[in-house]
Amino acid sequence: MKFTLSWLKEHLDTEATTAEIADRLTALGLEVEGVVDRAAELAPFTVAYVKNAEQHPNADKLRVCVLDTVDGEIQVVCGAPNARTGMMGVYAPVGTHIPGTGLDLKPGVIRGVESNGMLCSEREMGLSDNHTGIIDLADQDVGRKVAIGDSFAGLIGLDDPVFDVAITPDRADCAGVRGIARDLAAAGLGSLKPARPPAVPGAFQSPLSVEILSEAATACPLFVGRYIRGVKNGPSPAWLQRRLLAVGLRPISRLVDITNFFTLDRARPLHVFDAHKLKTGIVVRMSRPGEELAALNDKSYTLGDGMTVIADHESALGLGGIIGGEPSSVTDETTDVFLEVALFDPMRTAATGRRLGIESDARYRFERGVDPDAVIRGAEVGTRMILELCGGEASELVIAGSVPEWRRTVDLRPSRVKSLGGVELPVHRQAGILITLGFKPRDSEDRVLRVEVPSWRGDIAGEADLVEEILRVNGYDAIPVEPMLRETTVARPAVSPRRRLTGLVRRSLAALGMDEAVTWSFMADDAAEAFGFANPGLRLMNPIASDLTVMRPSILPNLVRAAERNRAQGFPHVALFEIGPVYRDATDKGQETAATGLRAGPGGPRNWARTPRPNDVFDAKADALDVLTSAGAPVANLQVTADAPAWFHPGRSGVLRLGATVLAEFGELHPSVLRTLDAAGPIAAFEVYLDRVPQPKAKKDGSARKPLKLSPFQPLDRDFAFVVDADVAADRLVRAARSADRDLVTDVSVFDVFTGDALGEGRKSVALTVTLQPTQATLTDEQIEAVGQRIVANVAKQTGAVLRG
Repeated sequence: MKFTLSWLKEHLDTEATTAEIADRLTALGLEVEGVVDRAAELAPFTVAYVKNAEQHPNADKLRVCVLDTVDGEIQVVCGAPNARTGMMGVYAPVGTHIPGTGLDLKPGVIRGVESNGMLCSEREMGLSDNHTGIIDLADQDVGRKVAIGDSFAGLIGLDDPVFDVAITPDRADCAGVRGIARDLAAAGLGSLKPARPPAVPGAFQSPLSVEILSEAATACPLFVGRYIRGVKNGPSPAWLQRRLLAVGLRPISRLVDITNFFTLDRARPLHVFDAHKLKTGIVVRMSRPGEELAALNDKSYTLGDGMTVIADHESALGLGGIIGGEPSSVTDETTDVFLEVALFDPMRTAATGRRLGIESDARYRFERGVDPDAVIRGAEVGTRMILELCGGEASELVIAGSVPEWRRTVDLRPSRVKSLGGVELPVHRQAGILITLGFKPRDSEDRVLRVEVPSWRGDIAGEADLVEEILRVNGYDAIPVEPMLRETTVARPAVSPRRRLTGLVRRSLAALGMDEAVTWSFMADDAAEAFGFANPGLRLMNPIASDLTVMRPSILPNLVRAAERNRAQGFPHVALFEIGPVYRDATDKGQETAATGLRAGPGGPRNWARTPRPNDVFDAKADALDVLTSAGAPVANLQVTADAPAWFHPGRSGVLRLGATVLAEFGELHPSVLRTLDAAGPIAAFEVYLDRVPQPKAKKDGSARKPLKLSPFQPLDRDFAFVVDADVAADRLVRAARSADRDLVTDVSVFDVFTGDALGEGRKSVALTVTLQPTQATLTDEQIEAVGQRIVANVAKQTGAVLRG
């Protein structure tokens, strides 16, 4: 939000300096991002009179000008075609920094003629791109007589400091200069000037009507229009042009500039139609699918469902609260206009603007909430300025709809300012602050202050909001500094075990050569449905984009699309992971943290020593196990089952369980899912649910993990080959071998699987390597043989396997 100091003083009677205003605004919660004072930059540029302009003796396109300046008579060489005797121009002396070119002016000799300064164009002054000639002050509407030595910045209003204030979304009232002035007045930096001009009487009945269809009653609860005939459009007066230019708006015409002025001045967007371009009257309705709108930004838009349209009885004229249409816009030839002052639903305005990608000053204000009680007042002040600047005659107001009910009261217990904010303030001081902010006191009970919330403060909902208003106006620096009391002598760890676990997992995945990604917590409907989305409660009411409509039930779809974007850019070997929330329902318990990753493309770059292979289910399983190991899960106790979700490939996927609890899912993604996401396969992926990993119980000494024990004795590997039914999972054999002797057996792994006619139909051979680690003494041959027999017996008992001969 930008405004000038003089603009602010139109609403605030104050003698405060620029620095004082900036400091107070920031203290009020309206952060000043910058104050630009161009007067200092343009101070060297003054008015000079061209006493004589003659042809350069050695150049056809140059003229030698003798100037009367504040420094006396000066000679300069000028190449502008409009340099002439008798004109008043803008003079820059030697040593001046030229803002438009970035150069410092030096004395020189041009084609044998001395030049000590220059006459400037608008581009050299940094005012515009115009450099067809030097500035001729006879062409400038400066509002007073020009004299030699006058400051050029002062003549055109550039000596007025410009404030740039960051407005938080809840302070829609401060999207206008008057709202900012009201806050400053409440903070004691002046007094708010009255701003209720008398109503403009209507001279005739409007020939155009306004109708709000029932389908749009909530989208546009109130529309006020007025027909003004006999206007004369054209360039705006200098004061209005300077005010708009100072805040970065390009002056267009009187009628358009008036609407832009009130958008910034009162946070009250207006719009004007060329009345002769309207058919019968205005109709506020919902959009029709496929309807087209040629907008004022020189773009054409195809409208979708649920958009608020301002139309006549033939076609759409504009999008309510966002932008007008070009076919009904005003021009210099416009003589009759129809003024629109309306109220539009913030949510619908924001959604429409995002869907169509339209940013406008009107949308910025309507989506934050415009004062519902200022619609008719906006029509009156807008009409008055149109009549003052453009002439004409105004009709009676045309009103459709009604002002929504906005009146509400909030009770404040004065003691809450102390208990919530730590500041002791007398009741009369609290009441005084609220009154200066526009709150109206109502019948109060004992020890309760009841106030009516002003129409422009839609952000005030309860007692805590009133406390905040009192604290910020009284001054946040008045809140006493109090040290926080420690509950314990030694500070507790700042990082919880869960957060520490996340860091361990992140480092583990990075060590596996995977790159971390950060994706949206939302996704498109089709992707969510492919990954088990079935809860309508996770659908967003107001999505930020059309392809981000539901909360993600899994991180995998976002990672798949990220991998596909990498592949399209020439990076086929992708290994990505993300640790973040996934959502099952809209409750707190429906959210959990998942460590998700995938590997796409060949398993690594081409290498002469080996043949590249695609990533498969075993790569995904290894990654998942590594994550669980780093998270402290009892990996040796996990069971592997083949009931992975439907988005994984059947027969090439699995689930890691601890009892009945699913800790991880892994495998190759289903081809139909890849087609839905427009991705090339195969892709091996996993999803580990970190919140389900049991945390180790703390010991009596406070430690959570067992200390590492190293044995001084040599470990021993023994190989076993078992023949078992083909449908028996190898994991069952591994678990049976490991449980045969938990003290000596430290690791069991599969190193070979064989099938053949020699084994018989429906049979396979699974070869295991079992690691024995003694801790008390080196194993004897008899002890090794005994352990081997226990392993064979336990595997046979649990799986029906026999030792292969």
